[in-house]
Amino acid sequence: MTVVAYVPDLMDRSKLAAAAPGVTFVGRPAALVPAASEAEVVVVDLDRPGVLDVLADVVATGARVVGFAAHVDASTLEAATARGCQAMPR
Repeated sequence: MTVVAYVPDLMDRSKLAAAAPGVTFVGRPAALVPAASEAEVVVVDLDRPGVLDVLADVVATGARVVGFAAHVDASTLEAATARGCQAMPR
C-alpha cells in the first residue's frame, strides 16, 4: 500500500511511520496534491494551516484521504468530512 502524509508533528510522524513503513512525508500542504496522485492512502493533520484549502483537490485524486484533528474541533472535522475526507478525532 502506498501512503503519503502531511504530518509535521514528530510524535505523530513516528506513530504513522511505525504503522505504515515506507510512508512518504511531504513538507507542505501544497505538495499533497501531486503526491496523492501516486498514493492509495493520504493521511493529513487537519489542524495544520493550509490543509483544508487543498483537501478537495487531494480527494479528487482518488486516493483514500484520512485526516485527524483535535476532538474538540468539531468545525474542522465537519469541514474535512464535507470535502470528502474521512475525519477522525485524535
